[in-house]
Amino acid sequence: MDNPAQTNSKNDPYASLRLPEFNYYLIIRFALVFALTMQFIVIEWKVNLLSNHDPFALGLIGLAEVIPAVLLAPFAGHIVDKREKRGILLRCVFAYVIIGTGLFFLTWDKAVAGYDTHHILMAIYGLVFCGGIIRAFVSPANFSLQGLIVPRALYANASTWASSAWQIGSMAGPALGGLLVYAIGVHWSMLLVVAVFLLPLFSLIMIKPKPVHYAAKGETFIDGLTKGMRFVWNTKVVLNAMALDMFAVLFGGAVAMLPVFASDVLHAGALEFGLLRSAVALGSLVTMFILAYKPLVHKPGIKLLAAVFGFGICIIVFGLSKNFYLSFFALLLSGTLDAISVIIRQTILQLKTPDEMRGRVAAVSSMFVGSSNELGAFESGFMARMMGLVPSVVFGGCVTLGVVITTYIISPAMRKLDLKA
Repeated sequence: MDNPAQTNSKNDPYASLRLPEFNYYLIIRFALVFALTMQFIVIEWKVNLLSNHDPFALGLIGLAEVIPAVLLAPFAGHIVDKREKRGILLRCVFAYVIIGTGLFFLTWDKAVAGYDTHHILMAIYGLVFCGGIIRAFVSPANFSLQGLIVPRALYANASTWASSAWQIGSMAGPALGGLLVYAIGVHWSMLLVVAVFLLPLFSLIMIKPKPVHYAAKGETFIDGLTKGMRFVWNTKVVLNAMALDMFAVLFGGAVAMLPVFASDVLHAGALEFGLLRSAVALGSLVTMFILAYKPLVHKPGIKLLAAVFGFGICIIVFGLSKNFYLSFFALLLSGTLDAISVIIRQTILQLKTPDEMRGRVAAVSSMFVGSSNELGAFESGFMARMMGLVPSVVFGGCVTLGVVITTYIISPAMRKLDLKA
């Protein structure tokens, strides 16, 4: 391992990258989101064909995954805290390989010959549901492993690079998935997904098992299960950081309405829609690389509030815009501000969470923040039907601003937050 003095240099944007195990961790983080998002695009296309373009059938894919992921999150966090994290991730990734293989066969016409469409769809939903069960364990195990690999002094730097790896994977996965479906078809695209899952398996083997800090101390199963929730509720900085992110995603989910905005409001074609769809991720990615060189060490709480407030303004501008370039810029800026809030929130969670509770706290975060994308898409569609497309997006941005103002007023801990203390 490198010299600790060199590794812990506050001015070194590559400090955490000098840790060999953290580099393997970044491969795990990138490969998992890359494979899962690519798999989602491929399966979404297959379900669309099997269901004869039924939107409800497509909606069931996200629902099948998010229900077990949310319901099992407290239990999964409790188990993760009690067990060795690397071993849990190994089992989870291996299970993803099995599920991917199953989806590979379900998308193979020769393998499913003789089965009717309904049964094929039910089998796909069943495997997606199993993937949701695994997701409940992956999120807390992933978060906990990062805190055990990286020295405490490098949490902010590591969170920046970890978020960048995730963002790159979340951009590249859907893009490559769409191209592969067009180039080689659904079946062989799923085979590539299975191959990508082998990358995190190899990387996990290269990471040494980590100590387990959990100490039961006579607590009951129910106490252990709910301890993470009580910790989040009692630690106001952590609670407020989660709430800010959750409400921003829940009510600022303009991206879910992009296809309709592109066609009906901006009168744009497929190319313009693709550019709009990539604007948020592009803005996030650029900001994360910048923050690796310019870490947010001065008044991070105020900067978090300002970033979410600016995000709400961007959503309002996007909702009111009828110009493609203005809409693109609003989404691009919303991505840069979202990246700031993600990095600060992740750093808060890493620094404020005791080692023995990382799994449970991460599970609570995944319940409220991780499920916000699916719920936000549902909320956006429901409000658009109730209020109209443009008013619903503007309303969501206004709610986000209200949440930020309320948090600023009622949370002096957030205003005075010092991550160096």
